[in-house]
Amino acid sequence: MLLIKGAEIVNPAGSYSGKGDILIKEGKIAAIGPELHLEGVPVLAAGGLLAFPGLIDVHVHLREPGQEAKETIASGTRAAARGGFTAVATMPNTSPPVDRAILVEGLRAKAEREGVVRVYPVACITKEQAGEEITEMADLAAAGAVAFSDDGRPVPSAAVMRRALEYAKMVGRPVLSHCEEPTLARGGVMHEGYWSTRLGLKGIPAAAEEIMVAREIMLARETGCPVHLCHLSTAGSVELLRWAKARGIPVTAEVTPHHLTLTAAAVAGYDTSTKVNPPLRGEEDLTALKQALAEGIIDIIATDHAPHTREEKEQEYDLAPFGLVGLETALALCWQELVGKGILTPAQLVEKMAVNPARLLGIEGGRLVEGAAADLVLFDPRRVETVTAESLVSKGKNTPFLGWTLTGWPVTTIVGGKLVMQERKLLV
Repeated sequence: MLLIKGAEIVNPAGSYSGKGDILIKEGKIAAIGPELHLEGVPVLAAGGLLAFPGLIDVHVHLREPGQEAKETIASGTRAAARGGFTAVATMPNTSPPVDRAILVEGLRAKAEREGVVRVYPVACITKEQAGEEITEMADLAAAGAVAFSDDGRPVPSAAVMRRALEYAKMVGRPVLSHCEEPTLARGGVMHEGYWSTRLGLKGIPAAAEEIMVAREIMLARETGCPVHLCHLSTAGSVELLRWAKARGIPVTAEVTPHHLTLTAAAVAGYDTSTKVNPPLRGEEDLTALKQALAEGIIDIIATDHAPHTREEKEQEYDLAPFGLVGLETALALCWQELVGKGILTPAQLVEKMAVNPARLLGIEGGRLVEGAAADLVLFDPRRVETVTAESLVSKGKNTPFLGWTLTGWPVTTIVGGKLVMQERKLLV
């Protein structure tokens, strides 16, 4: 048993919010409310801290199987815990891709053995992510896949995507779409515009994303299958999403912390940690993404945590792979840049990082209620830390936020009633 005492509970989808206590017993929340008094129960003093439901990241690359030099379930879930996440959905663009039930089962078994937070596998839309033949979706769902995605690659054929949505709807799983028109994006390494011209780098136009966003919206309208748009990055995509939501089309979307805090100007130093897909866009895009988040047009903040080895990233910009690591800095960045600047309230931040992710994936979590699993994070809004390579527990150190000093950090992470991190120190 454990009694968390005196926290400010931020719990927009739960049974109680406000200053109070949380009693944990046998891995579940036994009671939540003001001034709980029990004798002989260990107390975790939480005065001055905020208590959130455990964060859930719907877009993470744990790199297993086959790419363990970049990340593992063990290292990635520890990074998640240190960032305040108690659950992650892991993308299937591994080696081999997760396109068969046996691979889903293997991931789940390994996560049970080695993971320190909950791991939910996402399976491929098409076999080998080749974009041609859809996977055995019913088998994958039965094995434990919570969604389908060919993330890292788009599904080029509208006919294949339409058929995939029809099957996904039958098995009751959402499809997570990587929106990129491949012939427009091919060879590009950053946003097409002023900075790509100035730096002499081939650009990826905003239209490469927006064309596919429009296609997915039309297919969602036709099939009725929920479609989730991964890592939106442009103002045009926001307007298309706004149009779809006004018409009740079953579409949701996510945005990453890096697309909310950086623009293409960050590429000026040729730091390959700024090479991400979709690319960092313009100031007007960043402003539109923030506004859409505040309005509820964009539903979710997800990291797209994409670790790479040092050798892979220490190449010239054109040759380095896309991606950055984000699990450990996401909450701190969002607190400082969104809550701190009045764009989101603490409750809205919890909705974007816990409540809505749980709803999208159809999993438990995102709320603190009696009888629910005790997955929660304690957050210190006054704690100041500087991001360093040495402080990151992920195998990947590829982040443009090295050297940033951020105010507001998760200090304690609890998964299923078990203390996984306390006072910023991992206990597992």
